[in-house]
Amino acid sequence: MQKIEHIGIAVKDLDQAEKLYAGILGAKPYKREEVKSEGVLTSFLRNGPNKIELLQSTKPDGPIAKFIEKKGEGMHHVAFAVQDIKSEMKRLAAEGFRLLNEEPKKGADNKWICFVHPKSANGVLIELCQERKEDI
Repeated sequence: MQKIEHIGIAVKDLDQAEKLYAGILGAKPYKREEVKSEGVLTSFLRNGPNKIELLQSTKPDGPIAKFIEKKGEGMHHVAFAVQDIKSEMKRLAAEGFRLLNEEPKKGADNKWICFVHPKSANGVLIELCQERKEDI
């Protein structure tokens, strides 16, 4: 693990959340992107080296919609930057962590991603992120 890559926050209304977090951070969103495979519309804001990812569901039964229905809006996940996502996935699986996908998937902000189940991480959904320079 290299650093915290971003904090993911589940929101009902992306436009409203962008205004709110732009006010808090004093920075406007720099990127909006739909990740169809995850059923989510994302927006990224940066404050210094720190990033916030706002997540709005694009499907009524998508993972973000289900999260909000169960827990309400708020922190959804913590993402960590990794150098080699496949090696980190193998290492974490060997340590007994439950991965939500067997292979890295294409995620937002030009990343390869993999999630670690919150039940194996003290209730926190962990995302691994690797820059997507080429196919892996």
